[in-house]
Amino acid sequence: MRVHGNVCAMDLLSSAWEWYTAAIEDSQKGRWVRNAVERQVTADIVAATHALHGGRMPPFTGESWPVRLGRIANWAGVLRLAARAGEWNLRPVIGRRPERPAGMAELLSGIYAVGEQGELWMKQLLAGETPPERAVADAERFLTGPGSVEDLALFFYD
Repeated sequence: MRVHGNVCAMDLLSSAWEWYTAAIEDSQKGRWVRNAVERQVTADIVAATHALHGGRMPPFTGESWPVRLGRIANWAGVLRLAARAGEWNLRPVIGRRPERPAGMAELLSGIYAVGEQGELWMKQLLAGETPPERAVADAERFLTGPGSVEDLALFFYD
């Protein structure tokens, strides 16, 4: 099960979680205090990426591949816009450690890695190649459901 060229889906999600949780942890411990722009961008990301899953838990195996992959890929476009708005640079996360204290760039980069993978899967699907079910289900769990990125706003105390 390969994604992102020769990188395993487990490596992608592990790296994404590391970057994402580094930012959340540093915020909760006071090492990163979001400013007004960061708080608004976070709220906008949550609003723009509402998964429209009707409260069902991932994986969304009863839905078509285009719907499932589109839901994941949607995050990539939203995060590119957010990064441009705040002038943060999205960085590759696979095989790299986030800078500490982690902040908005690390948070966005971690989530973006999963959304970008959704875009790649969508291209593969359009070329007739079915993506790996387990990797897609793991990406869905990363982005939606209790304790996931879908709950992003709940993790900040500022």
